Amino acid sequence: MRKLGQILNDRGSKYAVSGCVVTDRAAVDAVLKVLKREKSYAKATHNTWGVVLADGGPLKSDDGESGAGMVILRMLERAELTDHLVIVTRWYGGKHLGGDRFRHVQTCVNAYLDALSTEV
Repeated sequence: MRKLGQILNDRGSKYAVSGCVVTDRAAVDAVLKVLKREKSYAKATHNTWGVVLADGGPLKSDDGESGAGMVILRMLERAELTDHLVIVTRWYGGKHLGGDRFRHVQTCVNAYLDALSTEV
């Protein structure tokens, strides 16, 4: 699993991004379980994720952050990245961010995609 750690802070909320290659829903669940073994990720307010499976189509979870999973999913579809789970983690800082939270999810996913492209 690739963890880029904390990407940004806004009004007390902290965002991080992680991900890895997966091929089915069972693998998605296994990766999330491993991630949440780390105390800080287990205590996060939201672990939103998206993946486009070659054999299973798109899957996502908002984990209480309404709409965030769809943002991740759309970005993966635009990047034509299949079988790659991307998880954006948010630790709520006490202040509502409104629409900025979607921009922050995009920033995290872009950071992850950039890290992948420099790896190749």
